Formats: sequence, structure tokens, C-alpha cells
Amino acid sequence: MIGAGAAPTTGDIVLSIDAMSGDRGVADVLKGMGKSLSADPRLRYLLHGDAEVLGRALRSGSPLAARTEIRHAESVIGMEEKPSRALRRARGSSMWGTLQAVQSGESPAAISAGNTGALMALSMLALRKAPGVNRPAIAVLWPSVNPAGYNVLLDAGADIRADAADLLNYALMGTSYARNALDVARPRIGLLNVGTEEHKGRSELHEAADLIADAAPLGEFDYIGYVEGSDMASGRVDVIVTDGFTGNIALKTGEGTASLIRDQLKQAFAYSLFSRAGALFALGSLRRLGARIDPRNVNGGVFLGLNGLVIKSHGGADATGFAAAIRLAGNLAERGFTQKLAARMALGTPAAVEEGTREGATT
Repeated sequence: MIGAGAAPTTGDIVLSIDAMSGDRGVADVLKGMGKSLSADPRLRYLLHGDAEVLGRALRSGSPLAARTEIRHAESVIGMEEKPSRALRRARGSSMWGTLQAVQSGESPAAISAGNTGALMALSMLALRKAPGVNRPAIAVLWPSVNPAGYNVLLDAGADIRADAADLLNYALMGTSYARNALDVARPRIGLLNVGTEEHKGRSELHEAADLIADAAPLGEFDYIGYVEGSDMASGRVDVIVTDGFTGNIALKTGEGTASLIRDQLKQAFAYSLFSRAGALFALGSLRRLGARIDPRNVNGGVFLGLNGLVIKSHGGADATGFAAAIRLAGNLAERGFTQKLAARMALGTPAAVEEGTREGATT
């Protein structure tokens, strides 16, 4: 089996999936798994949930059934449950079983569409925080004009607080994620602020800016300074670092804006016979635009700073969205991302960065 800290894999990629915790039910989870398996036949699944329900939904003799092991779970963590209550009733839940498979080394990655707060709390209980990490972060991909097509934003809501040391850790974790998810050899890090002038923002940001700038030369990334909200989709930055309160508001604002643009385009092209005819001529371009701004295609927030890989799918993700989360998990697992991130976090001080760079660490 593939352990949580395993090196890049060349055989089967075993993913642990919580089948019960999303808003849309088991059917979309299974459809997403099937789509992913068709694209990558190396995938195998450990599927956690009500065995009777899953057994009925998983067609016997299908390619998906042949690559899936069902593991029964007695209960489900609800979307509205407080993390404290979720911790008390974690044992026996589909979410807990999903995480336990990573903790035991059976799978390198867990995927759940469940309650974000509960998933983070249970993840920290099952997997523990990685050495040097005070607050884990959620990293998401943000559409941009960069060659990779996306920037990395973190924290997107794991913790509303973040001091200067936390923001430095986010920069280090974001560097590793950009390298492994987007193939950016030397990421450019920006610190989200209310302005780009040096005197703008809270004292924690000023302290964090100095820490990140000091770590940049030996950490093999470029610190470009403060960035504003208007820079988040720009080509001047690869990783945007902020606290979870600001990051989550930015994320939800971006998702809402993308939905508004799609709805407004549909209304505009359905307005008249001429506009509908114009839509036919522009159909290819409209589809490309729709794919670029469709949140389903980048579904999957990565919990960074744990001793294992956890992917949080959007609670309302359909089959396309869930397949995107599986694709992300498989890609990171294949590259041995957890091991690389641990090595990156060991470079938390300039002295450690210098030692790691001298040894040729690639994280």
C-alpha cells in the first residue's frame, strides 16, 4: 500500500473517499469516481459510507466496482455540525474512516465534500499537524492569466487568524503547492493587503513581509511584496498569502462573480433571435470561457500543514466537480506531495533553508 509520506508513485494510486458527507448524495460521488477512473485506470478507491447504500449504487461487475473497496461506516457528520460535536462523534463516521485510511498508510490522500470545520478538526486529530506548523491552511486554485492558468490562494478558510509566523509558513507551503500542482519552478509570492505601499496594513503583515523576504532567496521563491485584490487573477504573482478570514471572503466573492458572469451571458445571448444566432457563431469561444471560470473545474481545497493529504471538495459539487477533486488528489499523490511539503516546512528558518538548498532539496 501507498503510505501518506510515500515517494512519487508509479503503480496504482489508492484514494480514500468519503461517499456520504456532501450535499448531492452518493450518485454524484460515484459518477465523479467513474469519470476519473476512465481518465486514469491506475486509480483505486477505498469508499467509506453505508455499505448497503453504496453496494446498491455501485453496479456489480462494472469497471468502477472492480477498482473500489467499500468500507462500512455507521454514521455521517452533518454539514451543520459544530467541529466540537463532530469530534465527539467522529468514531464510526464516514469522514473519520476516510481519514484513518491515510493515517494508517493505506492511502496517500483523503477526499471529502463534508463540513469544512469538522473535516479540519478531524484531520488534525487523525493526522496531526506537521512539525513547524501552528495553523494548517486551505489552499485553492484561482483562475489567472499566468501560463499555468491559475494562481494559488491560501489560507481560504481553515483559520480566521494568522500571525506573522503563520503567514511565513503559508508562503512556504504555497511555494511547494505551486511547484507540484502548477509546475511553477520559482513561485512569486505576494502578501494580500489593502494597498501595495509599505506603510499600509496591520503590524502582523509588516512583520510577515520581513520574514518572507528574508526566507525568499534561500527558499528558492521570489517575494514580490504586497498585492491587492485586483492582483489575484493577474500574471504578476503565483501565490497569494493571507489569513483565512480574508481568503474565504475572497474565494466566495470570486465564485459568486463567476456564477453571475455565466448567468448574464446566458441572458444576453437568449435576448433575441439575432443574439441567439450570434451565440451559435461564438459557441466554441463561449465554451472555453465557461470552462475557465467554472469553479467545478478547480474544485478541491488542499489542507496544507498536516501529516497527510486531505482534499476538501465543495459540498455541492456534482460529478464534474468531484472528478476535479479526485484528479487533484491523484496528481499530488503521484508526486509524493506530502513528503515534499514536509521537506519544505523543514526549511522554515534562513539557516535551515540554506542547509536544504545546499543538499539540493527539491520541494
